[in-house]
Amino acid sequence: MKTKHEKKIDFERRPVWAEVSLGALQFNLNAIRAYVNPPGENRATPRKVLCIVKGNGYGHGGPQVAKALEKFGADWFGVTCTEEGIAVRKAGVKGPVLILTSFVAGEEPHLLKHNLTPVVHRLEQLADLNRAAARHAKKKPAIFHLKIDTGMNRLGIAPEDTERFAAQLSKCKHLKPGGVFTHFASSGVFLDSVAGRQTCEQEERFHAALDRLKKLGIDPGIVHLANSAAIASRPETWADMVRPGAILYGYHPGYDPAERSEESERKLPLKPVMSLRSRIISLRDVPAGQGVGYDAKFVTARPSKIALLAAGYGDGVHRSLGNKGNVLVRGALAPIVGIVSMDVTMVDVTGVPGVSLGDAATIYGTAGNAVLPANRVARAIGTVTSDLLCAVTARVPRFYVP
Repeated sequence: MKTKHEKKIDFERRPVWAEVSLGALQFNLNAIRAYVNPPGENRATPRKVLCIVKGNGYGHGGPQVAKALEKFGADWFGVTCTEEGIAVRKAGVKGPVLILTSFVAGEEPHLLKHNLTPVVHRLEQLADLNRAAARHAKKKPAIFHLKIDTGMNRLGIAPEDTERFAAQLSKCKHLKPGGVFTHFASSGVFLDSVAGRQTCEQEERFHAALDRLKKLGIDPGIVHLANSAAIASRPETWADMVRPGAILYGYHPGYDPAERSEESERKLPLKPVMSLRSRIISLRDVPAGQGVGYDAKFVTARPSKIALLAAGYGDGVHRSLGNKGNVLVRGALAPIVGIVSMDVTMVDVTGVPGVSLGDAATIYGTAGNAVLPANRVARAIGTVTSDLLCAVTARVPRFYVP
């Protein structure tokens, strides 16, 4: 059975592929923008949306989805490093690109050449960036965003270092702050828990630091705090711009307590963007009591029909799905059996009527009216949706469909 777009897809490689729905991507962006700009809110300018396209666009193809998102009206883009930013620029994206984990010494000229916006998370980075900006041909101030660590203890200057920051910035005549932000550790956890209260504490620290910067005469520019979970659950964190990651690709992050997930999904409905598929390349009738795959981790309890998919953990079928996960075949769920191999995965299709060699199996995503959401697959193996999406490797061709 062919999926809606298969006739347009040229299969010159192994029969494993990912379909990326640009229609679903646009739907999600529009839904997020409308959600954080509710009607009747008294704001001079609408909140901006910085689309996170790092990690190869959560496995969807970073440069490709960035180009589509710009066409759909995205305001900013977020990538991990200079290399990712350059790839986005080479795809033709003109909008502002924020380098979220900043730069290492020596990368400054490349940032400026490609008009990328760096993050400063250590005070000593100011001098390096200022020297590069002084030498840059355009001879205009380099714009950067300042990251403040408010409790995650990863990247960012400490709130108590705002005075030192201001003093060093005053010496950097070729730099100009364009934004100030922080990152939440537990924004998907609600307030009646220690982790949930941590987010409130982070907000308080951030706004205190922001006030200190303003009193020191520093215009913070664009203020942004909210990641995917905070977008869905904490309107007080939306500030001037929000940073959707997983929700942009169709999936809410996990919430605590879990019942809050349904509430968030009702308030902000999303569509899965990527479907990972492979074809059945072998069908084998296996008697009862026989081991299937490495180390006989699955033994047939009955005469079984075992299908072999041309995709394994070398493509993005998470190895942990062995004897735990399912795929969609002809609209029915079929269990993954045995250990997932690097290049193939075995599926028990005994209960799938009419199954045939060459049938497409959906590892996660949509198949006609059936849906196997990536977040459900991720929960089955105790991981997060982003881990599953980012696991899709470079050898899997992506096809961008309406």
